[in-house]
Amino acid sequence: MTMNKTRKFKSVALAIAGVILMPSCATQSQANARPAESSPESWEIKSVQHGKASWYSIKTNRGTKTASGQRLCNRGATAAHKTLPMGTKVRVINLANGKSEVVTINDRGPYIHGRVIDVTIGVAERLGFVSRGVIPVKVEVLAKPEPQPE
Repeated sequence: MTMNKTRKFKSVALAIAGVILMPSCATQSQANARPAESSPESWEIKSVQHGKASWYSIKTNRGTKTASGQRLCNRGATAAHKTLPMGTKVRVINLANGKSEVVTINDRGPYIHGRVIDVTIGVAERLGFVSRGVIPVKVEVLAKPEPQPE
């Protein structure tokens, strides 16, 4: 009888913890839905970089602190770059399979020669390179299109 109550208590505790932690991983784009014309997919390409990408996670980063002050979320569409301003949107393209994802720069790094960007493990999964660890990529720095005068 006591075992059953303990199991129920653990289940309730886990459910509450999940509800509390889940919103911390929500990205700004999900929280603030915007019209299609301002989505990063329709933005202009400001510049292009080629190099290698690697991934990092809360475990490999030794915690959730990022250079921007935002919490690192393993599933988030964020990345680290050495010089791009915080909040910059970039499209990362896996040159081995053509998959791409738009991410927001919110951290600094990578600090290994030849690497241009570190993405979260969630982005690496979606781009198909977690098992490889490092891949050749094309990074497109995105800018909002200029409004056209009427």
